[in-house]
Amino acid sequence: MTATRLTFGQRVQRAFVIALSRTPAPLLARLVRPPVNDAGDRMAVDVAFLMRLTEAGDDYSDLSAAEAREVTERDAALFADRIGPCTVEQELDLGGGLAATRYGSGKPSGSLILFFHGGGFALGSRASYASPARMLAQGTGADVLSVEYRLAPEHPFPAAHDDALTAWQYATEHADPHRIVVAGESAGGNIAAVLCQRLRGEAVQPMAQVLIQPVTDISERRPSQDEFAGSAALSAEQIEWFMGHYLPDGADRLDPRVSPLQAGDLSGLPRAIVTVAGFDPLRDDGLAYATALLKSGVPTEVIHEPGLVHGYISFTAISRSSKAAMGRLVDAISTALKPTPERSEP
Repeated sequence: MTATRLTFGQRVQRAFVIALSRTPAPLLARLVRPPVNDAGDRMAVDVAFLMRLTEAGDDYSDLSAAEAREVTERDAALFADRIGPCTVEQELDLGGGLAATRYGSGKPSGSLILFFHGGGFALGSRASYASPARMLAQGTGADVLSVEYRLAPEHPFPAAHDDALTAWQYATEHADPHRIVVAGESAGGNIAAVLCQRLRGEAVQPMAQVLIQPVTDISERRPSQDEFAGSAALSAEQIEWFMGHYLPDGADRLDPRVSPLQAGDLSGLPRAIVTVAGFDPLRDDGLAYATALLKSGVPTEVIHEPGLVHGYISFTAISRSSKAAMGRLVDAISTALKPTPERSEP
């Protein structure tokens, strides 16, 4: 895993932007005028500042996949917090050349978070998501296994889901199989949700699923996608760019492996934590899936971050609001990892 190295100019830019983002909120609000959504939520002022910066940058939907990866890896290096390395950061081959990084304290934790990064199935990497992975490991005390699943268009659907099964098999063979949490952000949330559905009825299943701003239904366009179609964090054009790379011609968007909400009955799935953001085009996807889980009798906690945007877990250097939200997510996962009478060890 090789992290993107910033040039001197980019390091100066990062330092300047971080310093500017620390401007007192009332003054910053005058500069950026945070928008209000249809629900009456006001965007966090530091996030509004970040969106103003993002609007001036490259739009990867105008680029090739290779060029877009360079942009997103650079942006991750610019906007993600500098989190100190974990005591153990081990590069692994999960089988068949599938790579992953294991983050941990070096002490037996008893728990493992199997993590799938975001990026619309075409972008993102273990390196660009090292900061969130370290936050999860250091904040929960669990080991984190961050998976470098194959990306489209070189490896379209269902390659990522096949890799998820390979990663799950490795995890159950190298950790307590009853103490594994499956987690993912955006496209990774889709991968995590689909994996839990594919494992339903198996003798060993995840103890919980953590779906961070997940893609749950590609077959339908919900109101939040129209409201935030021009979002600088994730636009309608970018969503279609992703799908154009990810789905082969003729792919069925109603296939539950593409749109896990279309599975219908979700009973028997692991308890869930679902996060949504007030200014995210995928907000209604996440809420719809959480509602379906609850209707199917699956214990589900919804973490609603009304002032944030899509991808906030990667904005923690620039946005204190995003970093605080990441802290709330870590706390929720830590709680889910604690044994309870109704969740006794097998």
